[in-house]
Amino acid sequence: MNDYQRIAGVISYLDENFVEQPDLARLAAQVKLSPHHFHRLFSKWAGITPKDFLQCLTLNHAKTLLRRGQSVLDAALDAGLSGPGRLHDLCVEIEAASPGEMKSGGEGLAIHYGVSGTPFGPWLVGRSARGICHVSFVEEKLPDSSMRERIQDDWPHASFHRDDSVPRNLAAQVFVDKSGTRPEVLRAHVRGTRFQLRVWRALLQIPAGTLVSYGRLAELSDAARAARAVGTAVGDNPIAYIIPCHRVIRNTGIVGQYRWGADRKRMLIAWESAKS
Repeated sequence: MNDYQRIAGVISYLDENFVEQPDLARLAAQVKLSPHHFHRLFSKWAGITPKDFLQCLTLNHAKTLLRRGQSVLDAALDAGLSGPGRLHDLCVEIEAASPGEMKSGGEGLAIHYGVSGTPFGPWLVGRSARGICHVSFVEEKLPDSSMRERIQDDWPHASFHRDDSVPRNLAAQVFVDKSGTRPEVLRAHVRGTRFQLRVWRALLQIPAGTLVSYGRLAELSDAARAARAVGTAVGDNPIAYIIPCHRVIRNTGIVGQYRWGADRKRMLIAWESAKS
């Protein structure tokens, strides 16, 4: 079991048992570590102690999301919830593939791709001269041919060049706390319908540390009566985390499914909340 799996297991355990306020020894026992070792590992990974993390998870998500529901989510979004110690917002610009690029399947397009680690497990990143064109969380050991195949679903006729500095550099931009600094501009180069692009751009309006329901996202996408179609577009997001589909939950306050794993979604939400 690696560090990611250990922390994922604890987050999942807390999600189900936070009302019992488990102590350090009980949390450490879940991943078969000594309390001292677990405290050090957790603090290194999350940037705060397990006790502070539990308090944040309990107050922000148990009370706000589960007891008070959607109206509070909408109020938080409308207020632009933020704080001086939070992870800085990413400034992302989405550029759609042209009709010619979509028709040709990216013929003549050079994509540099690779895999690197993140706090949430390895991710596969593809970048063209126009911007980031693919991000997905992957298994620990993924053959090179499988990496290309995942990106080729959208860009079947592009040329591919392995370069693991691409995901490493992006992880350094995304997962390092740069509070108080000017946000970096990331460009995403995506294939999608006009409706999908509208939904993905609406997702970029949701600040880190804030959650919205599918219904609210439908309103932000100017598609108030199409929440189900909006949900499908969220699931088709080709750029994990950068386009933050993990910040969308069910109207009931339940976290729900995630293309790259429900446990990873809980971890992303809790981590952003702890940084807020």
